[in-house]
Amino acid sequence: MYQIWNIYALAAIGTIGGMLFGFDISSMSAWIGSDQYLEYFNHPDSTEQGGITASMSAGSFVGALAAGVLADRLGRRKALMIACGFWIAGAVIQCSAQNVGHLIGGRIVSGLAVGITSSQVLVYLAELAPSEIRGRVVGIQQWSIEWGILIMYLISYGCSINIDGPNAFRIAWGIQAIPGLFLFIGLLFFPESPRWLASHDRWEEAHFNLAHLHAGGDLDSPVVIAEMEEVREAVRIAQESKDIGYLGLFGPKIWKRTMVGVSVQIWQQLLGGNVMLYYLVYIFNMAGMSGNVALTSSIIQYVIFLVTTGAVLPFIDRLGRRWLLIGGAATCGVLHFASGAIMASYGHAVDSVDGNDILRWSISGAPAKAVIALAYIFVGVYGLTWAPVAWIYCAEVFPLKYRAKGVGLAAAGNWIFNLALAFFVPPAFTNIQWKPYMIFGTFCIAMTFHAFFSYPETSRKTLEEVDLLFESNIPAWRSAKAGVTFEEKVEAARRTGGLKNIDDDEETAAHTETA
Repeated sequence: MYQIWNIYALAAIGTIGGMLFGFDISSMSAWIGSDQYLEYFNHPDSTEQGGITASMSAGSFVGALAAGVLADRLGRRKALMIACGFWIAGAVIQCSAQNVGHLIGGRIVSGLAVGITSSQVLVYLAELAPSEIRGRVVGIQQWSIEWGILIMYLISYGCSINIDGPNAFRIAWGIQAIPGLFLFIGLLFFPESPRWLASHDRWEEAHFNLAHLHAGGDLDSPVVIAEMEEVREAVRIAQESKDIGYLGLFGPKIWKRTMVGVSVQIWQQLLGGNVMLYYLVYIFNMAGMSGNVALTSSIIQYVIFLVTTGAVLPFIDRLGRRWLLIGGAATCGVLHFASGAIMASYGHAVDSVDGNDILRWSISGAPAKAVIALAYIFVGVYGLTWAPVAWIYCAEVFPLKYRAKGVGLAAAGNWIFNLALAFFVPPAFTNIQWKPYMIFGTFCIAMTFHAFFSYPETSRKTLEEVDLLFESNIPAWRSAKAGVTFEEKVEAARRTGGLKNIDDDEETAAHTETA
């Protein structure tokens, strides 16, 4: 069967898995203020709406935890194909929803798919891509999420203004199945991850795939030979370790990576970006916009999000990971505090906004325009920093043996906090009004310090070199300039059981020194 080998083509098709996440975000955010949705589902209150929105995150949490086991046993490609089946089924259930319970069921099934794709697309692309462009390749996942948000929002916008009654949202939700089907067909022509093949002792296939991915099919290319040796060493270390499943992620040699990988995903949620995307219409409503004006303003924000992430991807490997995370968190914290201060100083309590009892705070005039401007700036900063980098980073920090499970656990951390925040925000707008901005601002300052002291630089290193970076215990704030020396590589390999006697393994030592 014909196979696709171009890494950018693989990324473009594979990251449709991220587009599914984006579709689901705007399939809800576009409708929560529409008459068709509110009338059909009997004007859900803040708690009920929070439950509807959060149900997808609940399914994604379960899917992300299951994804590691599926990907390790069946392969990265087959795990993604299973996710496509869940996604298509979820779209059908949502499209036919007769009540809130029916809708929640469909969103949970769709969430299972998003949980698998959001974690394993990262693993898959990180294991396929050359180290020098891994960041931009994996980062396409986030860009695809944003394309999904914008495309589904435009579809929903068109349906909401041209179609009356429940058919408006049914058509939009049914269209969601199309990218899932397209991804399934594309995966039929994808190669399996060379590192997964190697971990299952399928060395000839691993060598063949690596050669076609990185050297145009040249099995004897020095680049391919060198990387095969690194993969062979990583597999040997993994096989000598006792497999204890997810508990192994908290072992003495792995727990630091687990804390880094999981925390970067949790912090991405606590930054407040995805919450703003889910409930963007609410923010514009509080600022005096309603109906088509609010929807149009939301489209502008999604375009900003898309453009900023697309602009940073070609340079993301040169810019590195650390300072994008640190600078993004600090800037977003300032923007949150400024927005909250304006809302508190110039806004006032109301019984409802345009008949929506969830919203109990209103602001108008120039201060309202300032809040909207800050929202646009926030999304731009988020698109440049945490939106793509958090996904890239968690795909890089785990060793081969635990990569699928580790990224799955990290994505599960993202989804459980996504669930909590999606459920929390509508009641928060009702009960504490402008104060959520201050809460998210505080989280941003905390993550700035955490990233500075705990997150080492992983850019432009092979995945095996990242393993050695963690084993060498170089402080995070010195990791960008500090290389991993030959002696440190040897010591790290000894600590992991990879080299029993370096003096008796001259070939391995010579290769390690060259790498």
